Amino acid sequence: MSASTPFALLANATSLAWAEIPVWPAAELVRATAAELNRGARLCAWFGVPEGSRTCLVAVLAFDVDNTLAVGRSQPFTGSYPALTTLNPQAHLFEREVWEQHGLVPEGHLWLKPVRRMNGNAPANGEFFRVAGPEVHEVAVGPIHAGVIEPGHFRFQCAGEEVLHLEITLGYQHRGVEEALAGGPHRATMSQMETVAGDTTIAHATAHATIMESLAGTEAPLRAQWLRAIALELERLANHTGDMGALAGDVAFLPTSSACGKIRGDFLNLSALICGNRFGRGLVCPGGCRHDLEPERAALLTERLRTALAETEQAVAWFWDAASVRSRFENVGTVFPAQASEIGMVGPAARACGLVRDVRYDHPAGWHRFAQVPVAVWPGGDVFARARVRSLEIQRSGQYLIEQLAAPAGGELRGEPAPSAPDTLTAVLVEGWRGEVCHVALTDAAGRFRRYKIIDPSFHNWTGLALALRGMAISDFPICNKSFNLSYCGVDL
Repeated sequence: MSASTPFALLANATSLAWAEIPVWPAAELVRATAAELNRGARLCAWFGVPEGSRTCLVAVLAFDVDNTLAVGRSQPFTGSYPALTTLNPQAHLFEREVWEQHGLVPEGHLWLKPVRRMNGNAPANGEFFRVAGPEVHEVAVGPIHAGVIEPGHFRFQCAGEEVLHLEITLGYQHRGVEEALAGGPHRATMSQMETVAGDTTIAHATAHATIMESLAGTEAPLRAQWLRAIALELERLANHTGDMGALAGDVAFLPTSSACGKIRGDFLNLSALICGNRFGRGLVCPGGCRHDLEPERAALLTERLRTALAETEQAVAWFWDAASVRSRFENVGTVFPAQASEIGMVGPAARACGLVRDVRYDHPAGWHRFAQVPVAVWPGGDVFARARVRSLEIQRSGQYLIEQLAAPAGGELRGEPAPSAPDTLTAVLVEGWRGEVCHVALTDAAGRFRRYKIIDPSFHNWTGLALALRGMAISDFPICNKSFNLSYCGVDL
């Protein structure tokens, strides 16, 4: 599919000289990108790169069938350009972000408003879509919530109890992560990467480390690639198990809720067994890993892993055996496959719509080139399907870990550092537990970061949550929200 594309092609975790990337006028870039998206590509990234007083647009696409990425850019310009969103909805949030950050106006964009910037005193003071009619009313939730949760605002347009439309507003924290990365890497860069989304430490740290290795023309030793894969699947197990418990809690099924809350901690403790931190911080670094897993601790990890997996299987079995759980999950919060594809959903939420979309399979890099995890797909698109995909992934990631720990890779843990190539762009995809983590870096003439773009999987999927609520009772929002479990801070970069 990608063979005839006008874009420059590259594999996941490889680099390309900036001068080798095709350049078009902005309108031509939009048309070329839309043509590729309409024939099956996905939009991984769409962002601006300042060039003096002007800005050029950069598009990174994924051809999943061909295991290939593609990149193109526009000539530097100011002012406006024809919106890509009118041709393909995947671009709607990307173009709002570019407008917010660089002032480039996507002409024809149907709902152009800030993603993170203050609008008046707060994002929720901006314009919201409104529905008019008899008995139509508006419900505003957040940004301050009752629980220990990050800020986000949800504006429901309802007819009685039925949700006609949900609009989601984030961006209350103004973290400035991408701005802080300019001119890097700095001493704080790795810590910043580990906290892009704190529950996704390994995925974001691995993406950044691979960026640095690609820019240097090197690769982490096989031992380090193996250990990163182990940590990534442990991160997946901990979060999926926690989500299963949270979903059980939302329907008042306390046996699974209580058990999974405890077992999530057991999986987190396995990460701590490797590196001393329950979220895996301090493990991954450019060039390899900082901590090893000697045979004695590997054996202990395997023993505890088997116990945690068996307990999870029992807790989830209680869950699926309960008719009351199925009745609350089935046909609730459905996102149809065509919708999921149209808006570019990724991760378990996409796979729960029947889309075979998993970076470990479509764009394998690192250890996943040698040992892949079977993709878990369920066709329903509802809360039940999203829970089933998590349940299947717990099983498959657990089996993968048992197999990998029984046959560890040997060799060194860290390679020799090398300088980054100047004026070079590299793109890395990693399948985090929420879905595709995308990092794109562009260096300057000195090999420092000229632009560093991060796309957390939640950036693709928040619109999916809004679609899932259409036609649902507003009381279904908590369980729908929990079935996606998206990141607020992962979007507020």
